Formats: sequence, structure tokens, C-alpha cells
Amino acid sequence: MAGLVTIFGGGGFLGRYVVQELLKAGARVRVAGRDPKNAWFLKPLGGVGQTQFVAVDITRADSVARAVQGSTAVINLVGLLAGRFDAVHVGGARNLAEAAQAAGAGALVQVSAIGADPAAASAYARSKGEGEAAVRAAFPNATIVRPSILFGPEDMFVNKFAQMARMLPILPVLRAPALFQPAFVADAARAIARAALDPLTYGGRTFELGGPDRISMEGLNRWIAGAIGRSPAIVAIPDQVGALMAKAGRFIPGAPITWDQWLMLQSDNVVAPGAEGFAAFGIDPVPLAAVAPGWLVRYRRHGRFATVGGTNA
Repeated sequence: MAGLVTIFGGGGFLGRYVVQELLKAGARVRVAGRDPKNAWFLKPLGGVGQTQFVAVDITRADSVARAVQGSTAVINLVGLLAGRFDAVHVGGARNLAEAAQAAGAGALVQVSAIGADPAAASAYARSKGEGEAAVRAAFPNATIVRPSILFGPEDMFVNKFAQMARMLPILPVLRAPALFQPAFVADAARAIARAALDPLTYGGRTFELGGPDRISMEGLNRWIAGAIGRSPAIVAIPDQVGALMAKAGRFIPGAPITWDQWLMLQSDNVVAPGAEGFAAFGIDPVPLAAVAPGWLVRYRRHGRFATVGGTNA
């Protein structure tokens, strides 16, 4: 057996894939989250006694300490797109790293994000950068993993744009030139699991995980529309208008973009030159076009019976 791995946020989009990789490797997996019921769907993936579920509040040091007891490795996937960035990304990450160190865990993987920087303008990127520093201070041999945007059947990124392209005759695009390097969620999960299970190789290092393609926000929307057989008019929104929309998002519940997200979009979300990435794990990342059509089919006019580019699309 590969030991006991406690994974915080294991019931989320990325977490479910990491859990699968750990179970395949023979590890016992403890899934820690605010509400364990949200991760119970993972139970059938493991053998008898291979998975455990615990309630935890990452902002409370005592709660985190109980969750990591007996762990040989700890993984932190917890993140927010809005809300208490400092409490979760910084304080929570510090709690987890200190608890992992005190519990004698041999490995800690902190999942951050490309663009994490204590000096960043956006609260998200700044808190992610400060969280990395807090983890390194408490657990120097931690592995830092910074993914780009992740895509997969359950994502809230490609699917969001596909839904818009299906419904809207005109598809507005904010920050059309902004570049992304989207990575397949299963590839990122393999890298994270390997880092947790092999700290002698991957401990103390930082990796940036981006897919094989760099694509602009406008290019991504055009590709998605084509993949589902739709042809909305794609309109790049001027930055002055986009900034006003983002500022208004501070006061409008459910706004399409927040001011902090707008600040994040001012920088390209791509792997930095010279950064270690998928190659260090022996992973050849899968391009979006190789897998996304398999689940985007549901956005076509006739679903699986559609012929994109043909008379049925």
C-alpha cells in the first residue's frame, strides 16, 4: 500500500480525479471537506476500507490537525474564486502545512495557480502567492503545483462558454486577447498524485501545468462554438466597457465577472519561461480538441445525433 493520503477538497472538480489516481496507486485516501456528504460519490471508486471521509474547517488549526493525523502525505486543493481569500488561501494553507509537519507527513502538495504572486494586483493571485510562502515556511519540502485553467467534463469554464454559445446569437467576449494554456484535469491529477506519492523526487519543487496549446479568450470561444456546431456572432468587448462591467459586478449578485477576476485577466495565464511542468512527471498533456468534443456533444442541436458542419448540426 502507498500509505494514507489526506486530500483537502477531494470532492471538487480536480479532487475527484486526484482521488482516482491515488486509489489506483493503492493508497488509502482520507477526503477532508466542510461537508463530507458532498464527496460520498467517491466511495465506489475504492476497495473496502480504502476511503475515509472527515469534516474539516481549513480556517481552524485544531480541525485541520485532527484531519491529518496519521497521514503519510497531504494534498491541499482548497481554493476560492470569491470570498475570504486570505482566510482560506493564506491562513488555511498555513494551518494545513503546520499540521502536516507536526503529524510527520512525508509529503505535502499545495495546489496554487499560475500567476500566484504576493505582489499581484488581484486578491486571488496575491493570496495564492502568500499561501505558497506560508506553506514553504512551515513545510520546506512541500511541492507547489500551479495549474493553468483546467478543462474536463465537469468544468465550469469550457462548459460555461459552450452554454452561452448554444443560447446566444451574439457572444460577447471579455479580454479577447488574453492567453490561456488550458490543461486536461486528468493530466493535472496524475501529476499531483505522483508528487504526493514520491516526495523524494518532487518535494521542494514548483511546477506550472499548462496544456500543449496556447489560445486566446476569443480563439477559445470560436473553437467551442465550432465544436458544438453553433455560429454566434463573436464580439470582442472593448476593455473600457469590460472594466465598467467588472466594477458593476461588485454590486450585482451573479454578475458575469468580478473586479478581481478582471484584474486577473490583465495577465496571460500561461506557463512561465523555464518553469518545470508536465514533462517532469513524464506526462504528455492532452490537447483540448482531443477530448472536449466527447462531452460538448450535449450542446449540439441534436446532441449525439448531430453532425457538426453537416446538415444535422
